[in-house]
Amino acid sequence: MRIAQITDFHIGKEGEDTHGVDVRANFLKILEAACAVNPDELMLSGDLCFDKGEAEIYDWIRPHLEKLGLPYRLISGNHDDPQLMAKAFALDPLLKSGELYYRADYGPFPALFLDTTLYAVSATQLNWLSDQLATHSGDWIIFMHHPPLLAGVKYMDDNYPLKNHAEVLALLQKQPGRIHVFCGHYHVDRVVAAGNVTVYVTPSCFFQIHPYATAFTVDHYRIGFREIELRDGHLLTTIRYLD
Repeated sequence: MRIAQITDFHIGKEGEDTHGVDVRANFLKILEAACAVNPDELMLSGDLCFDKGEAEIYDWIRPHLEKLGLPYRLISGNHDDPQLMAKAFALDPLLKSGELYYRADYGPFPALFLDTTLYAVSATQLNWLSDQLATHSGDWIIFMHHPPLLAGVKYMDDNYPLKNHAEVLALLQKQPGRIHVFCGHYHVDRVVAAGNVTVYVTPSCFFQIHPYATAFTVDHYRIGFREIELRDGHLLTTIRYLD
């Protein structure tokens, strides 16, 4: 099973200035590059929209995904609207009290897809997460937009972390198996581990943030995606940047 994770597109409305970056062109380029590794599935892990969730942006994205002929999944980021997203991509059955979170297993790897639109995993969602984790004592895969721990990216850690990251991490660390968390949000390539939890932060399709600057600083404008391969109970992953 090969998954191509792409994240943080920040696509604007037609004609909208997205800080001089042609984010629509970036999206089409990243789709082409991701498809070139022959994935079994695409995973779009949030911040599809530039500023806030817009139906017209989701309606622009969907046909480009559909014509690929590949299965794909989505989760919501803090620049999205999970209800508009669910409506645009026919995911309404997965909505729970306005939040978009669900489970979809990959063979021996059970997988959870969380909603951190409001910079937190809600209390209701935490209860659901705890119930799901109780069903399997082995390894898990989790997709969520925000990392569930501080990742050593100064500007993002100080200003835009997951608000209840300590609570989420504590819940994950109670699990006897390994937890592999794939996320975005930080606009950087990062791997951080805490006990049984390993967090893989995937770079953005917009720009990358300097990991050590205290003020907002663009590191570079190369865009990339993450390739995840699940093979015989093993997990392999790498970042692929576009030139």
